[in-house]
Amino acid sequence: MEIDIFQDTVCPWCRIGKKNLTDALAKWTGEEVEIRYRSFQLDPTTPLEGKPFKANMESKFGNDPERLQGMFQRLKDAGAAVGLNFDYSRVERSPNTLKSHQLIVLAPEDKKKDVVDAIYQAYFEDGRDIGSVDVLLEIAKEVGLAADGLAERLRAKEGLEQVEDDLEFAREVGITGVPFFIINDKYALTGAQPSSTILQAMEQVVQKEG
Repeated sequence: MEIDIFQDTVCPWCRIGKKNLTDALAKWTGEEVEIRYRSFQLDPTTPLEGKPFKANMESKFGNDPERLQGMFQRLKDAGAAVGLNFDYSRVERSPNTLKSHQLIVLAPEDKKKDVVDAIYQAYFEDGRDIGSVDVLLEIAKEVGLAADGLAERLRAKEGLEQVEDDLEFAREVGITGVPFFIINDKYALTGAQPSSTILQAMEQVVQKEG
């Protein structure tokens, strides 16, 4: 079985959805499952250097501190319910996520999950600027990736073609929100579904394709 997960690295619901997928896989007793991380950008207009987080949130949701705080608290609660921490008080930049997707593409298959988790943690818990190549290199080292040559590969835009292909595919098939799961290239599941729902969908696919 193959599961593609379209996600953006600044999307809290993607982090929650990925955790739910991991929990579903822990309970899965069927055939081997290959997870393919696919790129998506919620805001491709973000400059490569990023922009101030607070001003960006206010431009999207209005200059209403109480509303924003309520939104952050709901995300914090949703994360806590599945064992994840979100600390928006530490986030200072809204990054362009292209480079972070590029790092995921460049990571060896056996390290992709760790890289994705580390990028999410760096942004949502530590408030680090995941649009920065230097920060991404630090994250790579933290999960045990060989840093030799990685900076040059990132700056040479290696892997970026795959990112662009994912973004184009998402546009072509009409993906407008993430996380978005595609099972075996034809069954779709959208949103941060509970692990039980993901597990049920996987079981239904096996029954259909029996």
